[in-house]
Amino acid sequence: MALNNSNKKKVAILIENGVEDSEFQVPYNALKQAGMEVVVLGSRMNEKYHGKNNKVSMQPDGTATEAVAAEFDAVIIPGGMAPDKMRRNPNMVRFVQEAMQQGKLVAAVCHGPQLLIEGDLLKGKQATGFIAIRKDMINAGANYIDEPLVIDGNLITSRQPGDLAIFTTAILSRLGYGGKEAALPQENDQTAEWWKLADAWGGSTKGEITKALNTALAGERYALEALEKYIEKESDTQVKSLFQEMVPLRQRHIQRLEGRLNELGEKPSLAANIADKYAKVKTTFTGSDDIYQLRSALGDLQTGIGDIGNLCAALTDPVSTRIFTEIHQDLLMYEQRLADLYRARMGAQVKPTQPTTGAAVS
Repeated sequence: MALNNSNKKKVAILIENGVEDSEFQVPYNALKQAGMEVVVLGSRMNEKYHGKNNKVSMQPDGTATEAVAAEFDAVIIPGGMAPDKMRRNPNMVRFVQEAMQQGKLVAAVCHGPQLLIEGDLLKGKQATGFIAIRKDMINAGANYIDEPLVIDGNLITSRQPGDLAIFTTAILSRLGYGGKEAALPQENDQTAEWWKLADAWGGSTKGEITKALNTALAGERYALEALEKYIEKESDTQVKSLFQEMVPLRQRHIQRLEGRLNELGEKPSLAANIADKYAKVKTTFTGSDDIYQLRSALGDLQTGIGDIGNLCAALTDPVSTRIFTEIHQDLLMYEQRLADLYRARMGAQVKPTQPTTGAAVS
């Protein structure tokens, strides 16, 4: 269903270098497919803007300097590193302020609310955004809600690429394009295959989702095997107990990742299947010192935190993103517990310097 030309909506999408590619592409393609007029606004006319992952390369249709908010029905602010540049442009800030004040639909995703912060537009508003700017949003007066989609009046906000299909569907429906006739699910539909919708709009493909799941699976299988080897060598009962506590957690992560692959009709990759064997070989040649085991386990956790943290914002599949986020939170918790034990053990090994008694030397 395309919009009737007499009712054709006009939407501005803001752009700057470093924009999160999917956060620009998905709403841009969806609005175009719905038959809406999409106008890309940058800071400078004679410049081609590039996305953070080099998937977007776009020359703007105009700039925020000459744009008139009253001529648009909605403004979309994608995230990435772009909003930090957008907020430095007073004309872009002014354009969004005018759109908000005039009751136009204003939609921001991920780091997009940074531009709203600059325009003092979040005070008293319910909103969400990428977790890294949560405190910034709260300090700007927002009631931060950790949900895929938060709507407060004419303001729509989402957190990350995994929310994009839901975010974009909410925009479309409020611009008169949605429902069964448009074959779009309801925004709160927990059973919808949102990744397919995002894929159709230029988001993550099934192959990209499968690759990311296998990357995480390989990491978890490696970590589980390594952990079991550390348990065999560890003699410190408290450390060993914590290692044993972590085993079912890693097993649960593996089950969730394998389950998601199965839901997509995919199987673990060769790299994921041999990750545990690689860990077995590697840990065979490591030392058996208790502190060494503790540091090795801590290092494995920190590697996993970095890898899974990158995956949390890599896909437009909300189900896989949720799994990655839960794993990331688990690893952060155990990193802190292992670090506390390590500091305690190292502190116990360092003997305090004895104060001088002032006794005479014979």
